[in-house]
Amino acid sequence: MTLPTTDVYAREIVMARVGHLIRRKQREIERITRILRGLFDPSQVQAPELGRITRIILIGPYARRSWYEDSRTIEFSDYEFWVVVNHPLFTDEHCWRRARATIDRELGNRCTVDVEIYSKSDLRTAKSERDTFILDRIEAGITLYRASRDAPLSSREHWEGRP
Repeated sequence: MTLPTTDVYAREIVMARVGHLIRRKQREIERITRILRGLFDPSQVQAPELGRITRIILIGPYARRSWYEDSRTIEFSDYEFWVVVNHPLFTDEHCWRRARATIDRELGNRCTVDVEIYSKSDLRTAKSERDTFILDRIEAGITLYRASRDAPLSSREHWEGRP
């Protein structure tokens, strides 16, 4: 008999969203997602509300299923993540310094990881201005995490994301 767990975050959920990729790529994407969630540090800026990530989106070749990896030439596709936060102040680089350093340390020699941070108001502006660059990429991307549907990290998972 399996006992119910209070740890509601499951790595398999993120990995299933990128099930078209090989297992190693799934694990790397899940790890990057967990690092971004666990090491986002909103205390680095003074804002009128609590900082939170509302969405993490995988865009680019891994989302479009056009990724490549050539071990002979050591060429490979970059991971591209877009993170959406609830307030523009949380796009500040200070909030992301530890997450970026951890990603570089853990995955830097195996892959290139590009992380772009947007606020919800940035996306509203893109919609109102019909910015097809942003809107098309979001539509073609894979949402790895959405605050309104996915469980928060447990305190244990927060610590796993930390260096």
